[in-house]
Formats: sequence, structure tokens, C-alpha cells
Amino acid sequence: MQDNRVSRWYFGGVSSSAAACLTHPLDLIKVHLQTQQEVRVRMTGMTVDVVRREGFLALYSGLSASLCRQMTYSLSRFAIYETVRDKMNRENKGLMPFYQKVLLGAVGGFAGGFIGTPADLVNVRMQNDVKLPVELRRNYAHALDGLLRVWKEEGVRKLFSGATVASTRGALVSIGQLSCYDQSKQLVLATGCLTDSILTHFLASVFAGGCATVLCQPLDVVKTRLMNSKLEYGGVFHCLTETAKLGPKAFYKGLVPAAIRLVPHTVFTFMFLEQLRRRFGAVVVD
Repeated sequence: MQDNRVSRWYFGGVSSSAAACLTHPLDLIKVHLQTQQEVRVRMTGMTVDVVRREGFLALYSGLSASLCRQMTYSLSRFAIYETVRDKMNRENKGLMPFYQKVLLGAVGGFAGGFIGTPADLVNVRMQNDVKLPVELRRNYAHALDGLLRVWKEEGVRKLFSGATVASTRGALVSIGQLSCYDQSKQLVLATGCLTDSILTHFLASVFAGGCATVLCQPLDVVKTRLMNSKLEYGGVFHCLTETAKLGPKAFYKGLVPAAIRLVPHTVFTFMFLEQLRRRFGAVVVD
């Protein structure tokens, strides 16, 4: 008999949080680029501008909200996807077909996106604060302070502003990350050229990160604009039409920094996840 280890339900949230600590500055710059009304500066210029005005630590503005988001959004989607996948694999005594992985990734991502919307909203606001004039800043002390202030000052409904877009984006990201990672890892292992090693995890996660970036970028732009708005958009459709007026490229504004952020985040997440699974995963006897 061979002992196999499967992920515990909370490993996805832990590994995503660890990855977020490494990639947070890239996420912050991406938000700044997406909330420009016109393309005035590029990624390097925006980074230099933030550091010059606010100092190096400003690149980690909103880190607490980012971690809060990972422990709600990512924990939920990974828990749903991996728990159901492992259960079905055991019952069917084989691996799930790709279409089932896509459906499961979409369901897990949609649920996770909705659950993580409040933390995501505060995350976007805290990251965007550093580029606003001092008198217009919200100055949330940390994620919990931001959540409580939005609730008190703007109501519970505002906490779920952009929930539809965030949930849909969560579904697309999860298809790109979870489903594509699983499938690409399975295909790489099937060739017999590589074993279940760090190199295999790296190659599969790079491919998954690229898929996730292309799938979710248009919705990511709309979600960021909605969450950062001060009531200038009447809803998702209004935000879509206003963004469309800026031209098709507006939906892919910040694509390169989004890829530079999401691909490394995906790689780190799955590298951490695989190591957690190998060392601390639940043992399943075949």
C-alpha cells in the first residue's frame, strides 16, 4: 500500500496569503494603473512616483486587507475545489475529466468571490489611498477598521459593491488557476518526462497564471473601478459602458502588470500549497 497526502481545506488560504506577502507591491501598482482615467504613466513610472511621494513602505499599503481577502476569497475557493475534487477522485478511483474541473473551479471561484468581496473592496481602497490628495484619503488603519467604517458610513450594501463582478471574476480566475493547473500538471506527468517535483509544479503554475490573467483582466478592470468609485457609477452596466467609451484597450489596461502580479502569485501559491500538502497533508491510503 502507498500513502498519499491530500491538501487540508485551509491550505489554499495559507499558501495564497504567503504568496500575497511576496507579490503585494505588484498588486498595488496594478490597482493604481487601472484606476487612471487616462493612461498617463506606465508601470515603472507609477512605481517610482509612489516611492518618491510616500516612501518604499507605501508599496505595502493595504497588506492587511490583502491578507484578509486571501483568507476569505482564496480559502473558500480552494476549500470547495480541493475537497470536492479529492472526494470525487476517491469515489471514482480516477482523476476528474477537465470539464468537471472547469465547472468545479467556476462554482468554487464564484462562491469565494462573493465571500471575499468586502475584504476586496477595502483592499482596493487602501491601495489606492496613497495616490489621492491628503484631504480625499480614507485613511483606514487596517482591514478591520476599513470594513467597520464602510459598514457604518456607507451601509452593508456598499460592502458588497461589485459583488457580481467579483464573483464572476473569481469564477474565471479559479478556472484559469485551479482547473488549468490541475490539468496541465496531469498532462506533464502523463508524458513521463517529469516527476511530481518542484519543476513540474512551476511549469504547471506558470501556464495556469497566464490563463487566469487573460480570462479575468476585463472584469478585473471593471471590478477595480466599481470598488474605488464614489457613487459615479450607477452599477455594473454603467461602469462597463463608461469604460467602453475609453476604447477596447481600456478593458486590458494594466495587462502586463496584472500578468506580472498574477503569474508569480499563482506560482508561489501552488509551490507553497504543494509543499504544505507533501509535509502536512491528510494521509489517504490507496
